[in-house]
Amino acid sequence: MEASEAGQYWEGNAETWTRHVRAGRDVYRDALNSPAFLEMLPPVAGLQGLDIGCGEGANTRAVARRGARMQGIDVAPTFIRHAQEAEKAEPLGIAYRAADAAALPFDAAHFDFATAFMSLMDMPDTARVLAEARRVLKPGGFLQFSILHPCFVPPHRKVLRDAKGDAWAVEVGGYFGAVDGTVQQWHFETLTAEERATSRPFQTPRFHRTLSQWVDALTGAGFSIEKLGEPMASPELAAAEPIVADTRVVPLALIVRARAFAAP
Repeated sequence: MEASEAGQYWEGNAETWTRHVRAGRDVYRDALNSPAFLEMLPPVAGLQGLDIGCGEGANTRAVARRGARMQGIDVAPTFIRHAQEAEKAEPLGIAYRAADAAALPFDAAHFDFATAFMSLMDMPDTARVLAEARRVLKPGGFLQFSILHPCFVPPHRKVLRDAKGDAWAVEVGGYFGAVDGTVQQWHFETLTAEERATSRPFQTPRFHRTLSQWVDALTGAGFSIEKLGEPMASPELAAAEPIVADTRVVPLALIVRARAFAAP
């Protein structure tokens, strides 16, 4: 699948996605993944940053509130429109534009750091996207990104539950299978019955890469891996938000911080 086709799917999702995430339906993001990402983020105050695959801009705004001078790009114009509207309502100095992460519209060595919250795994050409991220970073800059965990969210994943409904294991399969654009249809699990009945399912292209393929793509682009994170819900969070309790069995997401030490 080409990047333009993948972008069309995300443009088709963008309106409903924005409405649902702003209504708090993405509990994995709000309760666990984004807080863990931000906890792992180094100090960014005063730095120039780029958010790759920014969506409607919630996480871009969270980084900007830490004092970074942020820009955000996304392939879906509707996401960018919603992000710009949020910036107008609460100015944080963020500039957004529609762009393909595989062809970033910025000069080389322009940014001190880049972020990508749960977006890179939705892009067809992983190696090219990472090479572009490296190109626009200054030497010594960093890229921090989160993705679905390659080991625990391969093409087949099923949460196994006991008689009480508590997760006790996760069944996985197809880890080594090549998946390059298989379109999946799904809703956020937290939707009300009315929302599910009146909302078209998301259509998202799937691009599965093994952990070693991610590492090879990172090192090939000129990055050194600096830190990894695997968000796990605390007992208190799992009790308050049972939907994330399966992350106490295995992680759903992987957070990577990579440093642009090597030459591109």
